[in-house]
Amino acid sequence: MKTLLRVSVALWLLTLAAGCTNPADNPSGESRVKVQLQLNWKPEPQFGGFYAAALEGVYAKHGLDVTVTPGGLGVPTVQMLGAGTVPFAIVSADEVLRARAVGNPVVALFAVYQTNPHGIMTRAARGLKSLADIFAQKGTLAIERGLPHTDFLQQKYGFQNLQLMPSPFGDLTFYRADENYAMQCFITSEPLAAKNIGIEPQTFLIAEAGFNPYATVVATSADYLKANPEIVSKMIDAVREGWRGYLADPSRANEAMQKLNPTMDAKTFKESADAQKPLIETEDTGKLGLGIMTLERWETLVKQLIDLKVIEKPVSAKDSFYLP
Repeated sequence: MKTLLRVSVALWLLTLAAGCTNPADNPSGESRVKVQLQLNWKPEPQFGGFYAAALEGVYAKHGLDVTVTPGGLGVPTVQMLGAGTVPFAIVSADEVLRARAVGNPVVALFAVYQTNPHGIMTRAARGLKSLADIFAQKGTLAIERGLPHTDFLQQKYGFQNLQLMPSPFGDLTFYRADENYAMQCFITSEPLAAKNIGIEPQTFLIAEAGFNPYATVVATSADYLKANPEIVSKMIDAVREGWRGYLADPSRANEAMQKLNPTMDAKTFKESADAQKPLIETEDTGKLGLGIMTLERWETLVKQLIDLKVIEKPVSAKDSFYLP
């Protein structure tokens, strides 16, 4: 009986990920186009709209049969797009430009996070008032080196007052032990965990300092876009509808994602979904729709990456993203 139960659960999860729905959701009776969306991390609220689209039959309504594949640390989504391994994957805007600079013409299609969720977290008890205060005072900073946002912070503020440590990727051991410790964070994740252990955090968004690339970006390759413009357009429409549904009510998708990622509890799923809303819904999305991207933002990012020497020469901002 236990074996049968495990098999039944596994089959349910596969059905969810594939976006299989009632045939009534596809009234035309036409076969749906099978495509894959490769995530760059485990199922969490930052991907809620993609799972909501599967649960609510949105992909099917748009003629798609979408397999949403979880990722993890080090999953090379940009390279997978370039190699043609997957048609759609989650990347960041700076990854798009870095890829294009080395001849991998990735194209951004839909930006979930209009405000980048990366931040620096420290203890609220330190009484710091701004991100600049982190770098003006003596302390420890745990951050991943070699990333554009790290280069930006070093150029803008300098690291001379800080003892640097590798990023803990969510582990709060040093946060518990060191009163003058700061760490890079995802604003919808580590600050919630800090509150849950009873040490109130103070979090500063890096975006507020001027480095704000789009994040959780659905992308494809230039070749796939050229060969399949209708599929790409359907995918964008379906993703946008899925995110509208998730933002209105994340409960069903959260429950499904927690079954796929039981390391995050239901309370954290809810809190994270609530915390990310202001980063997803902005004045621009109110006017132009969820996931919208602007040429001005892309041009700014190109200039910043050149200034940081992340890329050696300009790449075309307008060719880096797609507007249907």
